[in-house]
Amino acid sequence: MEPIHVFKALSNETRLNILEWLKEPEKHFPKQGAHLPKEVSYKGGVCVGDIQEKAKVSQSTVSSYLNMMQKAGLLESVRHGQWTYYRRNEEFIHQLANYFKTEI
Repeated sequence: MEPIHVFKALSNETRLNILEWLKEPEKHFPKQGAHLPKEVSYKGGVCVGDIQEKAKVSQSTVSSYLNMMQKAGLLESVRHGQWTYYRRNEEFIHQLANYFKTEI
C-alpha cells in the first residue's frame, strides 16, 4: 500500500463523496446496473455516467477521479461493452483502516 496515493485520492471533496456514495450504492444510485445484461452481476457496481451525473462534473473529470482512486486501491472496476462500472474495494479499505490503527 502506498498511503500517499490514498491521501492524494481522498484530498478532493468530490472524490471523497464518490467513495462515500459507493458505500451505499442502492441509496445513492437507484438505477444502477441499467446497462448490464441480466447474466452479468457486478454487485455494488455503478456506471461512470451515473457517478458523473450525481457528482455534477464533466465525464472526463469523473473518469480521471475514478482512475486515480482505482490506482490508489480504493476502487475496483469492470467493463461491459461501452460501460465501466466501479465499486469500492472493501478489502483494501479494511486494510487501510488497519493501517490507521497500527501505523499512524
